Amino acid sequence: MRNLLLAILATLPALAQTSSTEWAVHAANQYRVVPNVTYLTASNVELKLDIYQRTGVATPQPTVIHMHGGFWVAGTKEASTMALMPWFEMGWNVVNVEYRLGRQALAPAAVEDCFCALRFLNTEAKTYNIDTSRLVVTGESAGGHLALSLGIIPESVGLDLQCAGAPLPRPAAVINWYGVADVGDVIEGPHRANNAARWMGGMPNKMEIAKRVSPLTYIRAGLPPVLTIHGDADTTVPYQHAVRLHAALNEAGTPNQLLTIPGGKHGGFTPEERTKIYATVREFLAKNGLGPK
Repeated sequence: MRNLLLAILATLPALAQTSSTEWAVHAANQYRVVPNVTYLTASNVELKLDIYQRTGVATPQPTVIHMHGGFWVAGTKEASTMALMPWFEMGWNVVNVEYRLGRQALAPAAVEDCFCALRFLNTEAKTYNIDTSRLVVTGESAGGHLALSLGIIPESVGLDLQCAGAPLPRPAAVINWYGVADVGDVIEGPHRANNAARWMGGMPNKMEIAKRVSPLTYIRAGLPPVLTIHGDADTTVPYQHAVRLHAALNEAGTPNQLLTIPGGKHGGFTPEERTKIYATVREFLAKNGLGPK
């Protein structure tokens, strides 16, 4: 894993800027990689996460927790490696989480797993130099839904009961990339997606479970700030999810921002759009007092 990271960093295109090469060398020298740490065993599956830990620092570091997409039935943490690169440049610790897919366990297993990963990181915070007061959760598509779930679904719902350990830490912010806010809509609603429906299988109470794991079910005052990035031409997770979430958070008085990508589809944003997105992410984090000190 360390060799993989070094190879990726060393081959990042310089884009005609010397600073890009300098940053790649700096990042390669400043991160320790701890791959495939088992955080939970469930359904006879050892669930793993990768930790990219800053070296040469003595104080606990702000840490981003990333979940991959794939409508809860596809994808891998390894396929998301490139999405982590901007966080290295920003100087964050990074945790890349895998979770049970639909073929291993149906809903709400993926959400339960991510809550357990959050608890594990709180338990092992000293080991990996994690500042649990500056945890940011993020992901794309289903990963965006999982990030929203960690930031919004209350502990009282009981989705963390399969793992013991330190108390659940409260995420300081959510960066939601075109995530599912209303699970029922993509399971049996107007925007039903076959892959999403596979997460529920043939369960007779699928819509009850969908409501239980839908972030929109739990919008209230006092939530961590949320930044949502969504293309208004997205037909996989419709843009309306972002609009509804933004409106509900506004009504509850929760600090949040919706960054609309005009004509943007389900990811695949242009370099110019991604530059704008990460400038907005940096501003959002700074506004909320987050980031390396």
